[in-house]
Amino acid sequence: MTNSSTFVAADGDGYELQMGRWSRRLAVPFVEFAGAAANERILDVGCGTGHLSFTLAENAQLAEIVGVDYSPVYVDHARKHNTDPRISFEEGDACSLRFESGTFDRVLSLLVLHFVPRTGDAIAEMRRTAKPGGVVAAAVWDARGGFVANRMFFDTAAALDPKAGERRARNYTRPMTRPGELSAAWKAAGLEDVHETSLGIRMEFSSFADYWAPYMGKDGPGAEYMATLDEAAQATLRDAVRAAYLDGEPDGPRSYAALAWAVKGRVPG
Repeated sequence: MTNSSTFVAADGDGYELQMGRWSRRLAVPFVEFAGAAANERILDVGCGTGHLSFTLAENAQLAEIVGVDYSPVYVDHARKHNTDPRISFEEGDACSLRFESGTFDRVLSLLVLHFVPRTGDAIAEMRRTAKPGGVVAAAVWDARGGFVANRMFFDTAAALDPKAGERRARNYTRPMTRPGELSAAWKAAGLEDVHETSLGIRMEFSSFADYWAPYMGKDGPGAEYMATLDEAAQATLRDAVRAAYLDGEPDGPRSYAALAWAVKGRVPG
């Protein structure tokens, strides 16, 4: 991990279970919002295991897609699952991109900026690497107001552990996660025609075990918190979250709404 991210990254398959399966879904409405046109070169900043890049590649008319991520294990996972010669993946820092100014027609970022402490630097780099007239767009979870599955875990943990309450507060107030925050940052970066909206998907779980599995892994804020607990505390939290998941009904499928804030703007010229 570089200092450009606070996300704990350990394993590509672990990320798929924790977030990749949801970024795959969110990529579809995000691409519809951000747009894409024939012969464009597009940069995917914070590509993770590659789902935004793979969704973009469904447009056969795109010329090139470059995915950049700080995590070598995620980049390796994306490379192993890539069969499209137009797509390439590489390690890189969102706050210090290697590309020359004005290289890409669109610069996009999905579910990354809220984990970048130097968010302003990352946005400046996204604008710099986009061509004059090019589009810069991003989406982040509405952690406080629209991320039900995540809140169920952290709200329950906070009721049991004051330290979890501190983590919950940090999680719900990450950069760019509040209404209007993305659009204000885009305007401050000098982007024009700025438009902010919300995008929604459903997070569907087959059972509580399916919901709980990512928290016993090594990727993301929830697993990071679980690693601080001993076995007894983990069991107590698991039982409490299970009661919230079951909500008085038998174990089985559940479907939760998940909303993200999204913004796009155009580089002057």
